[in-house]
Amino acid sequence: MTITDVNTAFANEKARQIDAARSRERAFQTRIDRGEIRMLGGDQYEVLTGWDRGETFTVSRNAQGQIDAILANHGLDTRADGTIALYASSPAWHGLGQIIPGGTTDIDEVLSKGGLDFTVTTVPALYKWDGELREHPDQFHTVREDTGAPLGVVGRRYQPIQNREGFEFLQELVGRFDVVWESAGVIRGGRRVFISIRLPETVTVDADGINDQIVPYVAVMNDHSGQGQFQCVVTPWRPVCANTERFAVRDAVTRWAIRHTAGATNQIKEARRTLGLSVKYFENFAAEETALARTDIAVADFHKVIADLWPLDDDATDQKRKNFATRLSAIDEVFRTETERVGPTAYAAERAITGYLDHVAPRRPGQTMTEEIARATAALEGADDDMKTKAHRRLLLLTRA
Repeated sequence: MTITDVNTAFANEKARQIDAARSRERAFQTRIDRGEIRMLGGDQYEVLTGWDRGETFTVSRNAQGQIDAILANHGLDTRADGTIALYASSPAWHGLGQIIPGGTTDIDEVLSKGGLDFTVTTVPALYKWDGELREHPDQFHTVREDTGAPLGVVGRRYQPIQNREGFEFLQELVGRFDVVWESAGVIRGGRRVFISIRLPETVTVDADGINDQIVPYVAVMNDHSGQGQFQCVVTPWRPVCANTERFAVRDAVTRWAIRHTAGATNQIKEARRTLGLSVKYFENFAAEETALARTDIAVADFHKVIADLWPLDDDATDQKRKNFATRLSAIDEVFRTETERVGPTAYAAERAITGYLDHVAPRRPGQTMTEEIARATAALEGADDDMKTKAHRRLLLLTRA
């Protein structure tokens, strides 16, 4: 029988904890010294290199001033009970939210755990004139009915699309196929909500070669601020680098949207057409991506593609030339990373461009958004889809050369 001295065990454990804390401090300081992160003020830091360039995080320290935790600024809403307004079928990168391992097929449970179980109404916009409150005849505020929080200003024709009725059409897909609700959450105080499902079959690019996996999702976003539409998007997601690989391909639909007006709820049923065509989309997507993966590309040719996407005039100012050089250097860095994994191919070139747009290109967040949310919103809403499509088509020309 082994006898353990409690005091010795405690001392050893404490020593391990101290060594771990010191190692964490040294590693953190090393990243600062190498210029990989910088202090923004207080306990806020910004990442300066790599895939998460531009992301910010908070360092929590204990009473001794040692690093206790590093908290990513996820940008999701916090509910009254202190929990994060997020449901997920597996832990997210920030480790927060309400997790149901393996997911669920119950939409009401998803809405509840994700914080989407609220409704929205409109109330007249008021203004003060000569000491008297008056109603504006053509303007209204959207308001959460559970908290009374204002979400935006809208016109007379605006009709809220409630979260449940907006997302309910996906329930049929969940019930019919082997899929579950993947994630759901609330951002910007309820101004925007999202929900997603993962389609059952993973897309494989060049199965006999690089064998790269693309995960197909369908994401739906609802906007209650009056500044956006109700949108359904087919979203190819590349887990290895979190790129949103969405381009226009032949005979396929990737996006469907409607405005918040009378009859909008009935039109949501038409979104099933988008979901049906998504199968065709992913078939064509895999074929075109495989062609790119089997086409070698030289650095000089890659730079020609970049010049086509972001042309620089002969009489460009010094600042524009500097911006072009900075962008090219950043894309080259991503390209080198991709070529190490999949070789110097047109596929690597496309991954570099989408990676730059999703993770590196500067984003200017609005007043109620963090840079992380601005970047994620741009990816989901397709702010760069036209540029990605242009790059995709330009690189496809090389496969026919």
